[in-house]
This record gives sequence, C-alpha cells and structure tokens, in this order.
Amino acid sequence: MKAIWSSILILFLMSCGGPEPRRPIKVKSGSFFKESVERNKALLAQEESIIQEIIERDTLHEYTASPSGFWYYFDVKNDSSRYLPRTNDQILFSYNLRNLDNDTIYTAEEIGPTSYVVDKEQLFTGLQNAVKLLKINEKATFLFPSLQAYGYHGDGDRIGPRTPLKSTIELHTIIVNQDSLNLKP
Repeated sequence: MKAIWSSILILFLMSCGGPEPRRPIKVKSGSFFKESVERNKALLAQEESIIQEIIERDTLHEYTASPSGFWYYFDVKNDSSRYLPRTNDQILFSYNLRNLDNDTIYTAEEIGPTSYVVDKEQLFTGLQNAVKLLKINEKATFLFPSLQAYGYHGDGDRIGPRTPLKSTIELHTIIVNQDSLNLKP
C-alpha cells in the first residue's frame, strides 16, 4: 500500500511542471502607435495652420516662435532686467486661459496668483516653458497648440480635448535659488 501511495505521490509531483503561460489570442503589431503618431502630426499641422492665420491677421504684434513649439508676443517688456527664471527658482505669476477665438475659459482672477518652483512642479507643458521666457514685470501673450496645452484629455472641466489655448502671462516676482547663481554657501 505504501508503494502505491509513493507511486501516486511521485506521479503527482512530476505532473506539476509549474504554471504554463497563456498565449495571446491575437498578436498586435505597432500599427496602433504608428496611426496615433500620424493622427498627432495631422492635428498639430492643422492647429499650427490656424495659429499662423491668427499671426498673419494680427498686424499689431510681433510674434516669436519658441523652440518648444508655441508662439508669443510681449505686451509689456522689461529691458532693465536680464535675469530669466531657471530651474529651482520660485516665481509668482498670473495668467488667464482663452481659446483661439479669444473666448475666456478662465480669468486671471479665477486662477489667482500662482506660485511655482521652476521645473519642479506640475503645470501644462506650454506654461512650464513659457514662464522661463519672461523676466520680472514682463507680460506676454502665448498661443499654444493643444499638445502644448491640455492635449487629448482637456482639464476635465472647461477645457475640452484637443483645445489650443491663448494665454496672457505676467511674471510678478522671482526668488532666485542659490544654485541658479552658481554660488557656493
């Protein structure tokens, strides 16, 4: 009887080869990602075309293209200062958000003054890069394609998916981080 139980135990242990992974029913290729990239390129080209039309119609302002992929002009320029915010500097600024038809989405009063440690906190991509182009007491208006703004998701409230934005940003103060000045304590 012991031999039978030993044989059953040996057969049982041999049959336990471990879990066998399940194979996918359908293997997906990278075509979804390729199609997504193409959709993004087409959307960006369409939005850039609309922004270029706005720039061409606006004869009052001189626009600058940023390396980050948005456009802006200065409402108030500060030629007496040379310092631009750098990583780890703390800044205080205010801004509003409008669509490209100039319809207000959020006023500067609704948003309120914003305190931000440069490159260390979450803002939408365009805003993160835009504040680094302003000196203290400067004010500029920026045109952001949706991929530089809230992208495919919107903000979950008033900004819908794939909405390009226009924003006027004013930089009030900069608290310079010691590392920004390359000073050693």
